[in-house]
Amino acid sequence: MKVVSSKLIEQKKPILKQLLDRLLQTYSYASILMTDSTGKQYSISKQGISISENMFVELGYVVKVYDGESYGEYAFSHIDENEIDTIAEEVKNHVMPWAKKLPDDMKVKQYPEIPDEAYHFEKSTDYEVLPEELGDEEIVKRLGAVREKAMAQDEKIVEIKTACVYQIYHKLFLSPNKDMTQNVMWTNGMIMGLIPKGEEMKMAFDSCSGCGGMEILDDMETKIPPLVQKLNDLATSEPITPGEYDCICAPDVTGMIVHEAFGHGVEMDMFVKKRALAEKYIGEYVASPLVTMHDGAAAASETATFFFDDEGTLAQDTVIIDKGILKTGICDAQAAMALGTKPTGNGRREKNSHKAYTRMTNTFFEPGTDKVEDMIASISYGFYLENASSGMEDPKNWGIQCLVDIAREIKDGKFTGKVFSPIVLTGYVPDLLKSISMMSDECELAGTGYCGKGHKEWVKVSDGGHISKPESDWDKKERDRCVKKYYRQFGNFR
Repeated sequence: MKVVSSKLIEQKKPILKQLLDRLLQTYSYASILMTDSTGKQYSISKQGISISENMFVELGYVVKVYDGESYGEYAFSHIDENEIDTIAEEVKNHVMPWAKKLPDDMKVKQYPEIPDEAYHFEKSTDYEVLPEELGDEEIVKRLGAVREKAMAQDEKIVEIKTACVYQIYHKLFLSPNKDMTQNVMWTNGMIMGLIPKGEEMKMAFDSCSGCGGMEILDDMETKIPPLVQKLNDLATSEPITPGEYDCICAPDVTGMIVHEAFGHGVEMDMFVKKRALAEKYIGEYVASPLVTMHDGAAAASETATFFFDDEGTLAQDTVIIDKGILKTGICDAQAAMALGTKPTGNGRREKNSHKAYTRMTNTFFEPGTDKVEDMIASISYGFYLENASSGMEDPKNWGIQCLVDIAREIKDGKFTGKVFSPIVLTGYVPDLLKSISMMSDECELAGTGYCGKGHKEWVKVSDGGHISKPESDWDKKERDRCVKKYYRQFGNFR
């Protein structure tokens, strides 16, 4: 089934068209974005049952105008027919004179007019179970059943928390040549557990997500066995000896590396501010020839899937790295104009009251051709890494730090049964990406996370990829050959 239209957007659309016509009497370009959304988050734990509104729920509008030199935006939360002139005057008198308030020695950067190709459509994502039809009581009942079943698996488990979040959003974008509406629903579920290890508590989690509805609850029960296994493994885990090791990364760890190692580094609004090293490496080898990296709302069906971004740019599938070569970054419309390039459909706002920034959507590595069993067999001594917990990257210097909860020891191509935790991965981004020597033939994305811009500006994203094998070192002769061919090959994965 398709997500249905917003009745409120249908009601407000004629008024917004009148406002657009009024603005175009003064400005050569104007656009209006309307957002109408609903959503809830549910959780069950020892503390009880919690039902609250999703953090992204909003109803609001953003007007954007161009005066021949620069752009201004005005956000508001209500409009009726008798408020059209008031809003237009507010934009004219209080938004666009912003340049007059600048210091005398500060110049205004001139921007061209946004290209405004003609598109008229309404599109919706698919779902199977509508949250409102299932109802809060049934959702809580289902989450409670999963929690109880997980708790019953092992008496050592001291806590299980189950949670589910969904959002249904409707967006209308109007400009002189565009009239686009999208109706999108995403949902994710999470199960988290705690188990004692001496005097400390170890935590593990598993999740499921998708561009769809409450059918996600059917997947949550399948997450119980792997979660219980992780908890028991963590309860007997050992601290790892710091060093350089051959590793195989589970899809969630690969996803974190994709997101942190290169996703933030190719957000091109950082190119404008000269805060990203990637700008200098367009057209060069920055990764193994096995690596092809995508980002785009149209690149996959996950929680960051949509049909157009918050600036009216159509969703795309951007190939960032193609067989190891950095081809391009991702870009919002404003940064694209500053750089003289085209936007990639990555202009996203946390809410209508916030500025649009270049943001990731569905970010992942393409699968390869290797089988997981062959990858494991290739390791003389190393680790299988899973349960990524957090990561951080410095786009200006290409440093990366990733935290992983579980490292399963591999010796002579076989698992030994020993587990190490916690794991901190650090290194130089191209070194890591160029050291990838094998990639599995399956690709998995997860969309339970959120992404911030610095310390704020949260948006929903997904990331993932294949099971990958970054190597720790190799023969010097091979390294010398790769230096000549790929600029700088290396292989330290700390």
